[in-house]
Amino acid sequence: MNTASTNAQATATELQDLLTSFQGQFLPWIAKADHDDSKVLDHYSAQDLKPKLALSCPEKPCGKDALLEILSNTLRYSANTWNPGFMDKLFASTNPIGVISELLLAVLNTNGHVFHVSPVLTLMELETSKAMAQLFGYSGEHCGGLTLPGGSQSNTLSIVTARTTLYPETKENGCGKYQFVMFTSKHGHYSVEKAAIMLGLGRNSVVPIDIDGSGRIKPDSLEKAVLEAKADGKTPFYVNATAGTTVFGSFDPFTEISAICKRHNLWMHIDGSWGGGVAFSNKYKHLLTGSHLADSITINPHKMLGVPLQCSFLLAPDSRIFQQANSLKAGYLFHGDNEGFDLGDSTMGCGRRPDAVKMFLGWNWYGREGYEQRVNHAYEMAGLLATKIAKSPKFTLVSSNPPPCLQVCFYYHSDSQASREDSKVNTKTTRRIASALDHQGRFLVDYAPGPHGEFFRAVLNSPNQNEATLDELVNSIEKLAGQANGH
Repeated sequence: MNTASTNAQATATELQDLLTSFQGQFLPWIAKADHDDSKVLDHYSAQDLKPKLALSCPEKPCGKDALLEILSNTLRYSANTWNPGFMDKLFASTNPIGVISELLLAVLNTNGHVFHVSPVLTLMELETSKAMAQLFGYSGEHCGGLTLPGGSQSNTLSIVTARTTLYPETKENGCGKYQFVMFTSKHGHYSVEKAAIMLGLGRNSVVPIDIDGSGRIKPDSLEKAVLEAKADGKTPFYVNATAGTTVFGSFDPFTEISAICKRHNLWMHIDGSWGGGVAFSNKYKHLLTGSHLADSITINPHKMLGVPLQCSFLLAPDSRIFQQANSLKAGYLFHGDNEGFDLGDSTMGCGRRPDAVKMFLGWNWYGREGYEQRVNHAYEMAGLLATKIAKSPKFTLVSSNPPPCLQVCFYYHSDSQASREDSKVNTKTTRRIASALDHQGRFLVDYAPGPHGEFFRAVLNSPNQNEATLDELVNSIEKLAGQANGH
């Protein structure tokens, strides 16, 4: 059946048929990810891929065979993030319970904005956000938070909440007489600038702060910038510290930043979208020292913890602050009979996907210790790759060893290269080899700009990676570089 079903029994039968058919495709696709000859992705340009897919939106039902062909092609031409060679971005594959959690959400197909349409999911979100907040050192009765559609949205809501909390009149009257200023690391995520544009503050309201040799905010530079803004008649109100910067994975000095924020009545936020997952590891949670001093924290479990995309939490020592700052008491939706449980009232939106369920089910299936093992393994792999790179005369390690987070940054140098600091040569070499890796298909590795040109950035975030994976990556880079040089 591929028309609108007439009753629940028919719907269930149709679903069972489709699930049975599709699992015959996606289970082998997952299983082959770690085969020696498997590829992360077959490289095609958009122009070449489009005719292979022959996509269309038909007037009449396509039929089961045609649907299965669409599903098969989707798998065939998509990046297989279950493959250990996927090192391109700050996420990897999910896991079995992650797939089940997405299926549960699709079956329920409900909205997480008010309690009475999602009672169980709401309580799961409150329980999960409280437990997660406690991992960061929050201990109050009302510590916790809520989920948002991605780290950028979590960061943005933290800014809105900060402005309204510190300057309540702005909720009704806008910025008015204030020329607000925010501060973030030069290596901080661009979402802070995007938020400034969205909120009418303008990109120039974000002041980038100098970093030290480890990629961390310099506290003295931060305080100097705050004082300069005040002297110019501006109103500093928000500092974005980072737990795991996008390129180098650096963790800012949270305790020192908090002291500055307290002296100047600034809201301190920690963007832990990437590195916040270390809160689950007893071995690495020291990187978050001082996080309990923050006014709010973002963490994306869909990154380091392998929860399905997307899943982002905004946490606070008192989660009630989000409703206090953002509620409009819309009577047609929020009736006041579930005060504190209608989570949509705490956001700047309405409809909400109950993404916390994915983290809740994963936490129950693996336990905190399971996530700790995942994080520790990833750090072990990152340190191992950094050591291999540092020992090879063909490479220059850009990251520290061990790296502060799970990305390893490095240059490859050809034998004929006169200077290892030649930016143009380094960029050309990096891009050429990255393209060759992409076409080969065994690895997807990204690159980023640095002081001596663009360098490789390999992200070690998959539980399927091992030392053999790392050796193959290094050997592949050397081999492809040699082929390009005619060796």
